[in-house]
Amino acid sequence: MIKKLSNLLMKGLATVLPIGMTIYVVTWLVGTMDSVMHQALVLLIGSENYHPGMGVLAGLLLLIMIGIIVNNYLVKRLIDLWESWLTRIPLVKTVYSAFRDVVKLLPSGENRQDLQSVVVWRVAGARLLGFVTHDAISQLKTHPEDSDLVAVYFPMSYMLGGYTLYLPQHDLEPLNLSVEEAMRLAITGGMGTVKPAP
Repeated sequence: MIKKLSNLLMKGLATVLPIGMTIYVVTWLVGTMDSVMHQALVLLIGSENYHPGMGVLAGLLLLIMIGIIVNNYLVKRLIDLWESWLTRIPLVKTVYSAFRDVVKLLPSGENRQDLQSVVVWRVAGARLLGFVTHDAISQLKTHPEDSDLVAVYFPMSYMLGGYTLYLPQHDLEPLNLSVEEAMRLAITGGMGTVKPAP
């Protein structure tokens, strides 16, 4: 009886926890955006004209405007200069680089091209799920057999981390999965849901 109740409790927790965490994170993001933009809007339009939810709408519009602005070549160059300056500061470099790399995993159009394809690498009977990010730098191609070296990122399960190996392209098997599906599968330790290929 105790074992059955324990199993039911764990099933209930497994159902409620992802939903609860999703609601909590979304609520926190919306609440934070609304509170930050609330003060700016009150200064601009006055408290009598402010209505709940206007902060969220203004925040979304601001993010869209920033997205439009950063597409400008000059702005991109300024951001590159800013990033190169930040990466010279020891502690800031580590924190900023980590956050920047995590954000690049979000589906933001051109950034998704950093993860070019999903591949499987066979080693010692195991199959490792990885992502080709780009061709290896010329300094690594010191021998003729290195001509097809590519950088492959292997994410770790349940944590924001991973490792990069430079492997011959011919040793990699392409996998018919989208980057999003494969990343979900890798990060959740194989428990992520994957749609069957058509």
